[in-house]
Amino acid sequence: MFDALSDKLQSALGDLRGRGVLDEEAINRAMREVRLALLEADVNFGVVREFVAQVRERALGEDVRKSLTPGQQVVKIVHEELTELLGSSDSRLAFSQRPPTTILLAGLQGSGKTTAAGKLALLLEKEGRKPALVAADLQRPAAIDQLVQLGEQVGVPVYADERADPVKAVHDGIERARGDARDVVILDTAGRLHVDEALMEELAAVRREAKPTNVLLVLDAMTGQEAVNVAQAFQERIDFDGVVLTKLDGDARGGAALSVRAVTGRPIKLASLGEKLDALDWFHPDRMASRILGMGDVLTLIERAEAAIEEDEKEELERRMMKGEFTFDDFLSSYKMLRRMGPLQGVVKMIPGLGKQLDGLDQVDERQLKRVEAIVLSMTPHERRVPHVIDASRRKRIAAGSGTSVEQVNQLIEGRKQMAKMMKMVGSGKMPQIPGAGAPGNGLPGQLGQGPPRPSATRKSKSKRKKKKAKR
Repeated sequence: MFDALSDKLQSALGDLRGRGVLDEEAINRAMREVRLALLEADVNFGVVREFVAQVRERALGEDVRKSLTPGQQVVKIVHEELTELLGSSDSRLAFSQRPPTTILLAGLQGSGKTTAAGKLALLLEKEGRKPALVAADLQRPAAIDQLVQLGEQVGVPVYADERADPVKAVHDGIERARGDARDVVILDTAGRLHVDEALMEELAAVRREAKPTNVLLVLDAMTGQEAVNVAQAFQERIDFDGVVLTKLDGDARGGAALSVRAVTGRPIKLASLGEKLDALDWFHPDRMASRILGMGDVLTLIERAEAAIEEDEKEELERRMMKGEFTFDDFLSSYKMLRRMGPLQGVVKMIPGLGKQLDGLDQVDERQLKRVEAIVLSMTPHERRVPHVIDASRRKRIAAGSGTSVEQVNQLIEGRKQMAKMMKMVGSGKMPQIPGAGAPGNGLPGQLGQGPPRPSATRKSKSKRKKKKAKR
């Protein structure tokens, strides 16, 4: 997600970060790189021009020149302007004081409306709502069947009538939802081309009947600037309150996300970051801006961790950490928690500065993690609880049982030892340092004991050199 844009923006601003003094030429050079990065990301030309002009004006202002760290100040300005471009602040859905709240989803064919409807139902249910789905897509074959299957997966009722026209299907669906005391109704309408006059008029008729609390336009993030053209066309015909961006995890450029709000004036409310039904979430402009600029996303990381870790699991892990204990059962439990937080690539990129320090970790093949799980599950319960009993013969048996090599088993056993050491350090309040972070100490697992030379050793070597000179 935004990988190409993120790399180029960080490169363009990298030269400014460490500068103590900034002149106009340095700022102009950085702004040229920023402009090129945004244009290559398929961001609307007008949006790019206005963004760069605003950043340049602020970067040449008195506040930056008088700052003790002008380079960092410019990066801060870019972050603020990027946040403003993406929507300034979080924009949640409006909820009616007299239920049910109705949410109408519109968009092109293939934009992912039906799947987005199921994901949204699951998201709202997790937040304590009682959603229902209404099938108003009577154009696409099997659209109703797909929605019914999604409803079953998320445990939400689906109201459908293949014999009705879309307007009547919406009317009847809302009434049934009201009768069943559902407080949110999500309307899945048919995909339509914005140039198809008849279908656009049908959508307008559905809107008049439903009187929706929210109209959300579902856009495929990977269509780039075309998504902006579609948004403008839908805005002219039916108007909408916000945007749902789908396939944002596959959008390495970011043109749609960075253009649609500036061009239409409508915020991005939700973003889909994967194929799974729990991959839809509220869109946070400030967090997205931080991730694009390589600053991480701690708040989202914390929210995912809290959702993934049960309270009793957290307390038990903390207790064992304080004791410096870390068995293979703990290893497996931590692994499962991490898996519940999402793909490893995404988790690593949320940690400020860590993505660069652990260069290559975000490229770890998920199959490698499954091999780790297979090795641990090939151990007996006693071996998982008491790892030091695993001798050479046991390692051969574990390797055979997991379909791996003895070398891979050895690497995992050594990795657990190092993880236990790190846990003990964390539990005692002695946080391990990241190599290259400028502070002495041990590194991350696999690099323990690789810190800089001890001061005492350095002093001894100096004293030896002095003695040799004295003898001469």
